[in-house]
Amino acid sequence: MQHREELHELLVRAGLTVVEDVRPGSLFPPEAGWRIARGIAAPDGTAREALDAAWWRRLSNVDGEFLVAVLGHRIGGNDSWWTRVRYAGGGVPGLTGDPGFMALSLDRQVLLAEVPGADGPRVTALDRLPERLEEAAAAAGRETEVERAEVWAAVPGQPAWPMHWAEGIGSNPAAPDELLIRLLDVEAGFLHGCDRPAVLDAAVAHPDPRVRSTPADTFRPKLTSDQWVRLVRAEPSPRRRVLWAEHARIWGAELPEDLYDDLLAGPSRALAAELPGLPAHHLSSLAADADPRVRTAACGRWDDLAAPLRERLLADTDNAVRTAALLAHHTGVPMPREVFAALPAPRRTLEQCRLEPELEAELIRDGDAEVRRALAANPVLGAHGVAVLAEDPHDDIRSAVALRPDLTEEQRAAVRYDFDPMSMSHTLPWVADLHGDTDAMRRLATSSHPLIRRSVARARHLPPDIVERLARDEDRAVRLFLAESCDDAPADMLLEVWRWWDGSFSHPDRPRSHPHFPRAGLLRYADDPSGRMRRLALDDPESTAADVACQARDPEAEVRRRAAEDPRLSPADAVRLLDDPAAHVRGTAMRNPRLPARVLAGLLHDRDTACAAVSNPAIPVPVLHRILAAAVAAMAAPR
Repeated sequence: MQHREELHELLVRAGLTVVEDVRPGSLFPPEAGWRIARGIAAPDGTAREALDAAWWRRLSNVDGEFLVAVLGHRIGGNDSWWTRVRYAGGGVPGLTGDPGFMALSLDRQVLLAEVPGADGPRVTALDRLPERLEEAAAAAGRETEVERAEVWAAVPGQPAWPMHWAEGIGSNPAAPDELLIRLLDVEAGFLHGCDRPAVLDAAVAHPDPRVRSTPADTFRPKLTSDQWVRLVRAEPSPRRRVLWAEHARIWGAELPEDLYDDLLAGPSRALAAELPGLPAHHLSSLAADADPRVRTAACGRWDDLAAPLRERLLADTDNAVRTAALLAHHTGVPMPREVFAALPAPRRTLEQCRLEPELEAELIRDGDAEVRRALAANPVLGAHGVAVLAEDPHDDIRSAVALRPDLTEEQRAAVRYDFDPMSMSHTLPWVADLHGDTDAMRRLATSSHPLIRRSVARARHLPPDIVERLARDEDRAVRLFLAESCDDAPADMLLEVWRWWDGSFSHPDRPRSHPHFPRAGLLRYADDPSGRMRRLALDDPESTAADVACQARDPEAEVRRRAAEDPRLSPADAVRLLDDPAAHVRGTAMRNPRLPARVLAGLLHDRDTACAAVSNPAIPVPVLHRILAAAVAAMAAPR
């Protein structure tokens, strides 16, 4: 708010009356205006010595109103927004190139600007703005190979935004492994999306622990088992070594026995004792360990412990160890009333232990809602208890019962459960465990409970009859999950899902990237009323560069964005889309390899575009090496 107030004060001092702050929306974007004002992808003949009153009169409408942006006012200001103002004076407003300003007529025809530069203020005046930009884009698109080579020979020059280069260059698909390995010493953020084996090898061997941890501490790590092991071994912190080993196991990595040996021999032995996959031969030493935390962890492997070790733990002198042993023991052996009564905190017992029938019946009959709620989640609850809780007066208790794996589908259908079809849902673990069981999948695919059918749809592979049933499911989330997770999903359903779903954080490329997603015949959607369907036209193998050019002028931003990423986009259209009102369209156009070198080189030195521009794969590899070297030198230079 303070920045906004300072901006308005500046405008008032310049003789302007503030009307309103305006989001760019469908307007010509301020980002493009600043770029033109600096001479990047600008029409010829835009520079002026000064702006006289005649230009200001051409800018203003009959009420003296126009749009203005002031350089440096970003947060709460309008560096990236417009402010609508009114000027009632007859001369020139008191705006100058310090800090720099830009003004746009309300009909988007006139652009005036004055920005600071190395050789003094740069003054820009443009009329017929849309027409002049079209002409400039066409001219830039006629760049020759000789001109392109001359441009790249002069890049990078003096880096204006070296950190932006370092942040973006790792996303350039043309960057070779050796460049990305050099980049690790400067900026490792690109590792979150990196899947190159050589680069990941270098990352897990890097001397900086922050670099080593980056590829592991991400949403979907792409490390191999060997790389996980190397990461664990290289970690100096014993606690973090165990943490990375735990992460590795969660992501399916196989850890060698000697690594478990090392972790158990370290100072974080108690944490290591809880690792999944711990070799069974360690259990006897864990059960007899002097540290009660280690003995408690051993109780988590109760079924793997020999009878004498179980007896020893049940009689342990430490209360926490005895409690853990009791809970583990009574998952199989019914717990009597006197043992239950002696427990200080019965919640875990209610959730996981087998109880003697009389005790269980008493708790269900006389227990409060919290007790019944805990029992409803107990996987070893007796059949009678399940039947009683299936008719509980509380909706959430009945709903928990409805998701139990021990119900038949007939029993499940009889439960009055509560389910919000719009709520976020997760795959039920017990259903996921059955994904390889065809008979179970066939039975559960007909379940009355949508969450169970959704969980079935998450299977990687399903038989044709199950796929056909789920593809017609009335719950559209079932069809969505089938499209995202099942490689056997049918083409017609994938196309139907595409009409209302564009990808999620966990499955960003589905359903469009599904191997069964249709490609042939998509040109029939080129004139579809829905922009979502028009986007598909360019995926048709029969589509042409002319179709790309048509979509580059589509009224919907998402369609223009699809054109902006197409390698058949013309250089002129790539330049023109740099001025698109939608930021994601502009960003995509900056990464298109058809962008002329002269324009792309200019984008490398602009604050708003440097990070995206450096990821353009058209930049020659030797130039990428020079860009990184220049960025490193600039960042290391004293300030």
